[in-house]
Amino acid sequence: MAEPVLPPRPSLLVPRLWPMWLALAAMCFGARLPWGLQRALGRLIGAFALRAASQRRRAARINLALCFPEKSEAEREALLRDSFRDLGIGFFEFARAWWGEVAPMRRTVRIEGLDRLDEVRAAGRGVLMISGHFMTLEMCGRLMCDHLPLAGMYRKHRNPVMEWAVKRGRLRYAAAMFTNEEIRPAMRHLKQGGFLWYAPDQDMRGKDTVFAPFFGVPAATITATHQFARLSGCAVVPFFHRREGADYVLRVGAPLAGFPSSDATQDSTRVNAEIEAMVREAPSQYLWIHRRFKRRPPGMRSPYKKPAPDQDAENAKA
Repeated sequence: MAEPVLPPRPSLLVPRLWPMWLALAAMCFGARLPWGLQRALGRLIGAFALRAASQRRRAARINLALCFPEKSEAEREALLRDSFRDLGIGFFEFARAWWGEVAPMRRTVRIEGLDRLDEVRAAGRGVLMISGHFMTLEMCGRLMCDHLPLAGMYRKHRNPVMEWAVKRGRLRYAAAMFTNEEIRPAMRHLKQGGFLWYAPDQDMRGKDTVFAPFFGVPAATITATHQFARLSGCAVVPFFHRREGADYVLRVGAPLAGFPSSDATQDSTRVNAEIEAMVREAPSQYLWIHRRFKRRPPGMRSPYKKPAPDQDAENAKA
């Protein structure tokens, strides 16, 4: 289990870190606003970010062109606006999950498929619950912790104040938190029959990656899901979550049959297909601003490189 998070060390209180403390204070204040007001403010913040964050807007636009070539440009632009709106709401969901009250969400949340874990639990196997980077991940992770002793895995933050805040916020409800460098403790958690939430849908730039299709586009994909299942004997279970208006839907899928195989690329392709299905169900709630396709197979150029115009993004698939 992860160690409990202690009060801030004196080294976290130096003047150069004060701006981050001010930002966290604003998040803490925002976490306590009424949920309806949070959604309204989130939509405004998202609209502002759409205009102000030009590099992230460009990355999201390219991703949408790559992943939804069948949609018209007008349809993709509408999806882009919706995704930034949900990004703004997601800011308040993160804040509320860490420091706010989630009783209103508990009254309306709908959870499907929890019974699918009964057989796995009875066998004493650990469960790796795979999902994607959706705006709702923090709130829905907290809501799922009401029903499962769920631990989480995350990428360690460079800013020490943010790292302290993330662990302090999440350990209010999570069974444990492991950084992506703490592989052995995470593996031990699974071997002991624990539940671990993991999102393998970003380019982690590690050496243990393969190129597997995501929306038909080769994407550098970490093989950790294959390795966790192979070494710990855990079940791999899709975990999808989305917001419907002011309510939430959480769904636990059936354990992936025949997983792992002997082929890490084949297994990574299966995982990407599961996450792709989740994205297609709630596309505006996915984190499109991440440059998912930055690393490419030999001979293929990055679609994000300038001066390539945005409208050429679809050609990068070739």
